[in-house]
Amino acid sequence: MTLHLTKEMDARRLDRRRFLFFSGIFGLTSVATWFMADLLWRDGVTVIGAALLGLFVILFAHIATGFCTALVGFYVINRGGDSSRITATLAPGEELTLASTAIVMPAFNENVSRVFEGLRVVFRSVQETKQLGHFDFFVLSDSNQPNQWIQEEVAWLELCKQVGGFGKIFYRKRRQSINKKAGNVADFLRRWGKSYRYMIVLDADSIMTGRALVELVALMEKNSSVGIIQTAPRIVNGETLFARVQSFASRLYSPLFLAGLNYWQQHEGNFWGHNAIVRIQPFMDHCSLPELPGREPFGGRILSHDFVEAALMRQAGWAVWLAGDIEGTFEEGPPTLIDSAKRDRRWCQGNMQHAWLLTTRGFRAASRFHLLMGVMGYLSSPLWLLFMTLSTIQVFSLMNLPAGSLDRPEDFTALFGYVLKVPEALTLFALTMLVIFVPKIVSVVVTLGDRAQAEKFGGSRRLIASALFETLLSTLLAPINMAFNSKFVLVTLLGQGVSWVTQKRGVDDDGTDWREAIITHGGQTLFGVVWGVSSFILLPSFFWWLSPVIAGLVLSVPLSIFLSKAGFGRRARALGLFLTPEETHPPYELKRLEQNLAECYRHFAPLKPLRADYGLMQAVLDPYVNALHVALLRQRRPGEEAREWFAQLRTRLLREGPARFTSKEKMALLMDADSMIWLHRELWSVPADALAEWWRLAMRQYNVLTTAPTTALYR
Repeated sequence: MTLHLTKEMDARRLDRRRFLFFSGIFGLTSVATWFMADLLWRDGVTVIGAALLGLFVILFAHIATGFCTALVGFYVINRGGDSSRITATLAPGEELTLASTAIVMPAFNENVSRVFEGLRVVFRSVQETKQLGHFDFFVLSDSNQPNQWIQEEVAWLELCKQVGGFGKIFYRKRRQSINKKAGNVADFLRRWGKSYRYMIVLDADSIMTGRALVELVALMEKNSSVGIIQTAPRIVNGETLFARVQSFASRLYSPLFLAGLNYWQQHEGNFWGHNAIVRIQPFMDHCSLPELPGREPFGGRILSHDFVEAALMRQAGWAVWLAGDIEGTFEEGPPTLIDSAKRDRRWCQGNMQHAWLLTTRGFRAASRFHLLMGVMGYLSSPLWLLFMTLSTIQVFSLMNLPAGSLDRPEDFTALFGYVLKVPEALTLFALTMLVIFVPKIVSVVVTLGDRAQAEKFGGSRRLIASALFETLLSTLLAPINMAFNSKFVLVTLLGQGVSWVTQKRGVDDDGTDWREAIITHGGQTLFGVVWGVSSFILLPSFFWWLSPVIAGLVLSVPLSIFLSKAGFGRRARALGLFLTPEETHPPYELKRLEQNLAECYRHFAPLKPLRADYGLMQAVLDPYVNALHVALLRQRRPGEEAREWFAQLRTRLLREGPARFTSKEKMALLMDADSMIWLHRELWSVPADALAEWWRLAMRQYNVLTTAPTTALYR
């Protein structure tokens, strides 16, 4: 189909933009490659030298892409913005046209208070726009823990009662969690997709203001050829020092990169899977995910589905836009370095699968580039590690040259693993540092140029100090992340898949303990010590070039623990470090969420012996919760053999208590309506001495528990 966007530029102008952008990458990489080749091959070509040059070209092109994106972004911001952006299609003050929209929030064993209090904030914010009639809300649960399931049901009912959400807020629990998040959303679309024109996907930790949601729908109505509009969510609510640093860096540096991305990609953008609006019918028609050939980790179902869905949408002729200038879109990040690595482990396998799709017939060139950059986001780490390892071998091999092979020892030093003449080495070193650090410097300069914006970061001095500390920390974290990602790529190549686990979003004041840190980072520390000591003994000058990398690896254990402490994060905030506009001038929705959660966490928590199976206890013991749970179950009639098994299982539950039951057995009982009705009736009718002590304790505490609001959860 042909695209007809009001603000879409003609093909020749877009081609010129892309030519300039990619020419910049090619030019920078060519200059750096010429310097490197001259330094490597002046005394002849070697196998290691050829391998090093090949790796250097790939790796430098990767970082040059980021540099050129930021440079183009600076150009766009400096000239007052880009008129060719999706948000420019809505004139200021224009009357907005909306259509039926489903706001969907997939959940998997999440903190139930955070999910439903976040949903409450979004619902209220939409309500205040006077456009609530166009929106319905869906919580799509794949939780496989009994506590989570029951708490979700109770929290949903209480939320609907409190905000008048019946008929507007819906809850669905799948019996089988097939194909993870992508399958969860696909199941929703099969059942209810035909009832809505648009779908806005939120993560369990997402918050979007009503104004942002209304603007997204209005943009889709205004631009009938657009299939997806992706916003750029701000990272908020970080308590640990790690989370605060990541939030600050994202908030300070992202405007340049977002403007640069929109400059060259235009209507061929990418999809990040959440905080985005999707046109449902073309998504259902064209974005069904194929199964890759072979087994996991490279074959089977696609894990990182969002990039592929964007490529499929573009293949069908629908536009995909990045709306980086829409305000009021937020998410939360991992609280610790280890939690961030666990998330990257999942993303790594999904992104590595995209290597299969780079040559897919019919994909647009821009979509292939997005997929390639996703692969390189993880593949670059083992390539950097290989590059530095070969560099070390090259240096040590040069130490065995005959006497007199070098002119004067004082004229030589080590750079990137070679013994190089100082002027040429410093030129290449300066060029590399320029590509890496100039985007950060420019971002700070641009922010300082806007006094009002600088004040939102705590003022000029605090902004500069925070940027310097962030640069130091990111330099130390870079080799740690390189080691993590190298390991993830290696185990993926060796055929080890990844399980679907809940992402940690909250914060524990104790942070990462020494045992977990040593187990996680011990190999990195040992590798750094061996590498550093051997380099220092054999060639001290080379050691000093490697020292930033060595320092990060050797300090990985204490650094991980230090960054995981919420106390250090709060101390940094008190000092005015790593402040963001969302902290200094928080939108009303974030303040409301903070207040709601603080109130929620003050409520009564069940006694410790009951906590492990509190959800099951509620569903069996409380008539209110039991009736709700049974009403939400899909009625099924099990066979004779299954009915006998359920009869034995529920009798055991009352006599023995839940401690000896597996999670699978508890979930099976919770899914069987007849068993839940029988358990509730029997629990209240049989003599106390026929019940397990656990149930007797639960019944003694029942009156106490019911005095607390049923939506209140323990941390």
